[in-house]
Amino acid sequence: MIRISIDAMGGDHGPSVVIPALMTVATRRPDIRFVIYGREEAVRPELAKLPKLAEVSEFIHCDIAVRMDDKPSQALRHGRWKSSMWKAVEAVKAGTADACISAGNTGALMAMSRFCLRTMATIDRPAIAALWPTLRGESVVLDVGATIGADAHQLVDFAILGTGMARSVFGIERPSIGLLNVGVEEIKGQEEVKEAGRMLREANMASMNYHGFVEGDDIGKGTVDVVVTEGFAGNIALKTAEGTVRQIAGYLRAAMDRTLMARIGYIFAKGAFDRLREKMDVGRSNGGVFLGLNGIVVKSHGGADSDGFAAAIELGYDMVRNNLLDRIEADLDLFHARNPHAQTSRKSDVVADAEE
Repeated sequence: MIRISIDAMGGDHGPSVVIPALMTVATRRPDIRFVIYGREEAVRPELAKLPKLAEVSEFIHCDIAVRMDDKPSQALRHGRWKSSMWKAVEAVKAGTADACISAGNTGALMAMSRFCLRTMATIDRPAIAALWPTLRGESVVLDVGATIGADAHQLVDFAILGTGMARSVFGIERPSIGLLNVGVEEIKGQEEVKEAGRMLREANMASMNYHGFVEGDDIGKGTVDVVVTEGFAGNIALKTAEGTVRQIAGYLRAAMDRTLMARIGYIFAKGAFDRLREKMDVGRSNGGVFLGLNGIVVKSHGGADSDGFAAAIELGYDMVRNNLLDRIEADLDLFHARNPHAQTSRKSDVVADAEE
């Protein structure tokens, strides 16, 4: 059985979206069980609509729900030990759940996850990894917002984390890895990126195929299986891509509504437009994974619908089923065994980070 802890109070819609998503996943995955955390007055009415869900789930009442606009420090101060978000993360630490899923406040979820689960022994800072639709299928892109600025050693750590995720989710034994840069030439880019490239080439790890530098347009092309960058550039790339999808969708709607002939043409081309809409649907790739922690935590988009939240749950399910943490730990151990003198940055205090 795969046990998933759920923060039912997170996101823009809360239990009205979360609970139906659980039923969707339970129908597809008969070996899954849920532990649901939330306010009884909000969750119970939704559970009552889906009596079959009670057979595969347990509900635990929590007095506090972290608000979407809470600062990480506020969330830790008021929600530690007793909020639905904290309880869902803590279940992973206690071993009563294999993964945690929440659509709540990203900063608060990261702060609680770091405070509760801690980072892996050789990891300085965690990363948020996203599945990115490409012309070839999907790629893993990280970091998309957890760490603003990263040195060469942290970028190498991100490459190892992303490799583990690609192997677990895509079933690729030796994923290709690219460092996001302003050009593909070795002389271009910041010193941290060039140094990380040198370290990855020299490591020559059996679990990854280091491709070299990639540029922004290579992300959508699917040039590599894993794109590695620091959180500032990664988050801008992610938000730009999401905005571009909405922009193109707006252009298409305006064009189809412009004339009668355009509307008739849409009817004949509806199948093609439906396939395009499915390919561009952000919800199909919903779920940012917190990598580098001693546990699996998946952040769903706050505005995700029921299908989107179900996609985030299934992402967590796949990573548990395919032993993500074991793969990452093995790769980290191998890298540091081959590079005993690699200097890692001093770990920063979790509470200090939360206050920021």
